Amino acid sequence: MVMPTAPSAPVATPVATTSVAIQNFAFSPQVIVVPVGAKVTWTNQDVEQHTVTALDRAFNSDALNQSQPFSFTFAKPGTYQYQCLIHPQMLATVVVR
Repeated sequence: MVMPTAPSAPVATPVATTSVAIQNFAFSPQVIVVPVGAKVTWTNQDVEQHTVTALDRAFNSDALNQSQPFSFTFAKPGTYQYQCLIHPQMLATVVVR
């Protein structure tokens, strides 16, 4: 019997930026690194709606329409994995240092 597993963290080179594009059913860049207190903004560039939802629910957007942004300010250091609730295969990470 195969047991279900939790989504694994994306494997990508971290990028120092506070802007994430949602395009082609992916978050780009897939892993970002920001300082404590940084405000990160995601913008949906797809025609389909997407959410930006932390796996631990530290942040959660409504369904974002095309060109709609969502921002969150990271007050604590840590690694925040997130996904689109509508398309759960879309996974990414914010590393706050």
